[in-house]
Amino acid sequence: MSSRHRPQSEREQLELFRALPGDLAPRDAQDLMAYPFFSLAKTHRTTPIDFRMNDITIRVEAVPEHGMATIWDADVLIWAASQIVEARDAGIRTSRLMAATPYEILTFIGRGTSARDYHRLKAALDRLQSTTVATSLRQAAERRLHRFSWINEWTEHADRHGNPAGIDLIVPDWFYRAVLDDALVLTIDRTYFRLTGGLERWLYRLVRKHAGNQHAGWRFDFRHLHAKSASLSPFKRFAFELRDIVRRQPLPGYRLTIEYEAGRRELLAFVSARLSTGVCGQAVGTLVPSGTGEHVPSGTAGSCHREPKTPIPISKTVTYDTPNLDSNPKESNLLEVGHAPTLGITRGRGP
Repeated sequence: MSSRHRPQSEREQLELFRALPGDLAPRDAQDLMAYPFFSLAKTHRTTPIDFRMNDITIRVEAVPEHGMATIWDADVLIWAASQIVEARDAGIRTSRLMAATPYEILTFIGRGTSARDYHRLKAALDRLQSTTVATSLRQAAERRLHRFSWINEWTEHADRHGNPAGIDLIVPDWFYRAVLDDALVLTIDRTYFRLTGGLERWLYRLVRKHAGNQHAGWRFDFRHLHAKSASLSPFKRFAFELRDIVRRQPLPGYRLTIEYEAGRRELLAFVSARLSTGVCGQAVGTLVPSGTGEHVPSGTAGSCHREPKTPIPISKTVTYDTPNLDSNPKESNLLEVGHAPTLGITRGRGP
């Protein structure tokens, strides 16, 4: 077939967008933060994700050769979203066809730049390309599913010595349109890339999506979180890991607590806790530990305040006029902290 009649490939139809230099703010797509699209384990997963809630359907499938894309692989999509938003805001023309060096991607997502890290990046790109998604999210017609892979295709470039010189990749239209929409993207804390656990990474994105910077915060039922995560861990193990995350408080910018309904249903509550972490002797946030006297010095002497040795309570029993957390039609098992009528609160360590 002559080149005149040969149909153009997707790559040939797209303009090349070269990655912007500099330390850009990391941005994440809200749909990816709110719903289960990725494996939370580093182990090879081929079990599909089949999530249904109200009118939302998500089906994620993997091939045995590569396994399902993981939440660590999704860092590449955070890099892509950050690039697209930054360029759009600067008036630079963007495209689904993106070009960058492995070094640019790896340093942005907080990884090393050794040969081993580069091979891991290539494995992540393979998983992102081979994982397929079918979802009803943002589809105008009911029961219509949009099918795509996280990366349509990617190409590796090398210099004349065989060293990696660049990567071209094409993101799907579903993802690209979401990123271009201001209402569907959120800035995330760069510390997110330092979170090592799959569950805590997933939880940070969920918390950032729902609590944002709202002072009141939100709460979820443990069992709903288990279903929403699409984790393969049994619920008992999942709940144990959630409690451990609450104990460690690793999520940047948020304070987690566990609450128990009068019927002993376990809830995870989270609120924004944006405080300065200045060094000793410098100004810090306005949080004052309970039990502090009325007079608080404006400065500090030779040493800073030390946290009390007594453990801080991480749970409380809460009774609501409307105890059913499934009442929210858009996000079941979700309540805004402080906005539900409270009959009584008993603080304690929980059962």
